[in-house]
Formats: sequence, structure tokens, C-alpha cells
Amino acid sequence: MRAWQVKELADPAQALALEELEKPEREEGQVLIKTQTAALNFFDILLCQGKYQEKPPLPFTPGAEIAGTVEAADSGSDFQVGQKVLARPALPNGGFAEWVSVPEASVFRVPESMSFQEAAAMYITYQTACYALHDRANIKTGDVLLVHAGSGGVGSAAIQLGKAVGARVIATAGGPEKVQVCKDLGADVAIDYKAEDFVDTVKKETDGRGADIIFDPVGSDTFDRSRKCINFAGRILVVGFAGGRIPEAPTNHALVKNYSIVGVHWGYFAKLYEDEMIRMHHTLCDMYEAGEIKPLIYDEFPFEEVPHALDLLGDRKTYGKVVVDVGGEA
Repeated sequence: MRAWQVKELADPAQALALEELEKPEREEGQVLIKTQTAALNFFDILLCQGKYQEKPPLPFTPGAEIAGTVEAADSGSDFQVGQKVLARPALPNGGFAEWVSVPEASVFRVPESMSFQEAAAMYITYQTACYALHDRANIKTGDVLLVHAGSGGVGSAAIQLGKAVGARVIATAGGPEKVQVCKDLGADVAIDYKAEDFVDTVKKETDGRGADIIFDPVGSDTFDRSRKCINFAGRILVVGFAGGRIPEAPTNHALVKNYSIVGVHWGYFAKLYEDEMIRMHHTLCDMYEAGEIKPLIYDEFPFEEVPHALDLLGDRKTYGKVVVDVGGEA
């Protein structure tokens, strides 16, 4: 089978090589899946560069989200041959491969109405956004939700989930095209942070009160500015640091404005509370079938273009999720 492997630590174009490997042998308790689509994430780039918290030995195959069809499973398994599923393959044998064999606990049913592209793009972003908004921020109808990087994968999920619960959503994005993406997703207000100060706009839109919840996957200066437009007793969700710099917050400011800085480590939550994570997956699938959420796909690239697609993602030239068509003959 073909699989992309990181042969050296560098940018994706230099680090990755398309290799011919043995098809994985399914072990007891595992599900063998023919990969149809794989989704790309920013941390795949960091893995190539050796800058991610996980540092598997070389060579390894990245890719944390795939969708495909079951080819083999244990007798008595919850999964049947030919069934459409999504899965989270683990390092060093990630999902940028034509087949994966993963523990049954890492495989999830998806609605038949959901495309392979949407299934691959749904798992991490929607789980992260749902955990952040509901478990960590206790979002409710009428809350004002400010979503940074609203056109991105996790940001686009947060906009949709915020609207589904009845929040008023304000989103930021860079440039007119991405601002329009936020509006198309349902944002009540979309701000081009390159052209206007989001702090002033948020205050204007809330009569000076500020946002009740701020969803921040950016960090850096975005976090610093967000502290200036958080409502009294609001919650700033620390989702990630795509901006590069990890910011620091003066605790006296949090005390005076009575707001909370709330960490969102979905991956650790999923390990500690697997049953809750599975329940959340079923809830999200129900929301998909009800038309309340729909994964935003920027484009689907051929499997041979994984390094190019990762470069586009790293250069912030995309929106939503980027996926690749793994395809191939079973």
C-alpha cells in the first residue's frame, strides 16, 4: 500500500515521502479500514517539523483523522464489513495511508448521509468546539459568543454550534473572503481583523458589555486584545496558539473583571472520559442529520498532493478543513 512517511524533520515538502509499505495486519480487537479520505490538521505540520509535543521515532506516518469502510473486524464486533466509519489512527501509524488498522475504540459510526469528506473533517474540530462551548463554558441561549479564526476548521465548528444553541455569534477572520465564509456559516457579525479593531466592534455590538464567551484558538496578540472585550464574569476559552506566541494574563485583570480563563484540552478529556466523548459524537451526528451542523470543506486534494495541501494550510491560505482523497483499490 502507499503511505506518506516523515523521513526527516523539516517542512512537509522536504519531510514527507510517499512510500510503498506492507498493508497492515489486523490484530485482535482492531478494525481494518480501507481509507477513503483523510483530513489535515495544523499539528501534522508541527509533527513534520519535530515541533509537536509528540515526537515519534522516524520514519512515521502522520494523519489523525480518516474516513473509510470496514474491511475486517473481530467476530462479534460492533462494526460490519463495508460499513462507513471515521477513525483516529495513532502515531506512528497515522492516517495518510491507504489502509489503517486501529483499535475498535478508535472507530466511530457515521450517518450514511454523511460523505467521506465530511466524516473525515468532523471528528477533532467539532468535538473540540463542543467540549469547549458546552462542558467548559456552559454556553446558553442568548450568550454573546466571539469566535476567533471563525473561517478555520475549529472556528467554523464553533460558529455553527454557537448558533445551534441560540447564541449571538460574532466572528473574526482575515480578509473579505474569510469574513464572507463566517457570514455564510451563520455568524451574526463578522469582522475583518486586518481592516478593523475587533475590540471596538464587539463593544459596539454589545453596548459596551463585551462577549460572554470568547473562543480563542489563536493566542498571541489576539488573546491580549480579547481581555479588553470580555464581559463581566465572562469566559475566555484557550483552545490553541496558532498565532505562535503563548500569551500571559495578569491575574489582577481577571479579578477586577471577574472573568475566567478556561483551558480546553480536548485530547486529554477524550482519554479520561471516553464514554462522554462517545456520547458527544452521537450528539454531533444527530445534529448533522438535523441540518444544524455541516463540516466546512475548503477543498479535496489528490493523495499525491499531501505536502502541497499541508503547505497551503500552514500558509493560512485555506478555510474550514482540508482533506485528501486517498482512494485506491481495495
